[in-house]
Amino acid sequence: MDGKLVPGTIPSAGGWYLAPPAPVVPNKKYLAPFEGHWHSAIVPGTFSMRWRPEQNPDGVSMLRNLGYVILEGYFAGSRLEQLQAWTEALFQSEGAEAGREFRTEPGSIRLANLVDKGAVFRELIVDETILAWVQIVLGQRFKLSSLNARKALGDNGVRQPLHCDMGAVPDADGYWVCNTIWMLDTFHQNNGPTRIVPGTHLSGQTPGHEMKDPCDVHPEEIYLQAPAGSVAIINAHAWHGGTENRVPNPRTALHAFYVRRDKPQQQYQKKLLSDDTVACLSPEQRELLALDDPENDRLSANPGQVSGFMK
Repeated sequence: MDGKLVPGTIPSAGGWYLAPPAPVVPNKKYLAPFEGHWHSAIVPGTFSMRWRPEQNPDGVSMLRNLGYVILEGYFAGSRLEQLQAWTEALFQSEGAEAGREFRTEPGSIRLANLVDKGAVFRELIVDETILAWVQIVLGQRFKLSSLNARKALGDNGVRQPLHCDMGAVPDADGYWVCNTIWMLDTFHQNNGPTRIVPGTHLSGQTPGHEMKDPCDVHPEEIYLQAPAGSVAIINAHAWHGGTENRVPNPRTALHAFYVRRDKPQQQYQKKLLSDDTVACLSPEQRELLALDDPENDRLSANPGQVSGFMK
């Protein structure tokens, strides 16, 4: 792509993608001033530093003002193939028990506690470039809340309600939830991509304050669409949710979810991890998992609401 606005498309930090049927406009009700335009696309560079926020000012503005940014093709190649193979092997081996450490969801199959299930996942959670983007949302002190996989089954006829992760609204200290979506399959408008209402992280509200039924289509929602190997970073206070998969093939992604340090983990990592896993963790991984943090023990042992919509 040449970096110019193409009619009927939506922006990401790496290019332009086909838009959903609804008109694509910023949510003016919530959107902060954005220098008179929405976004100028960035053509992906050939150097790894191109992915970092300090080299990507348009992407930073997008995350701050719209609540999301997409790094197109960030982990394409052998890393994508490895994550695809490990994830699918776990789906096969866990079978009907997949995701039981947390919660199940109609129309999808989940995996939970992935930090405990392979070095490839433990490396993912401490990816320095992705953590630099998370820091823009959460500040310097944050931790992993959970690492899960979600496979939207083919022709599932199910959409998630629009929600904020953990039902969270910003508090006096600011934002406290940030999700990253590692796309193991291409996200396109028919296979159940994530929808998001740009700018709603600025509203200070959850969808239920405005919508009678958060499962309805929001007039300003867009779909996050990108090739396999891309990562979407989402300010998880922005209203978002999975959509119906309308094709026969499933669509799979990993969700590395982070919270501010003074909030509970969605999944209490210290309780879930095996002794063998804990023994092989790096100092950086231990810190991000809050394994040596008594305050996290207090917060996460009985966290209260842990999902934005799953009961």
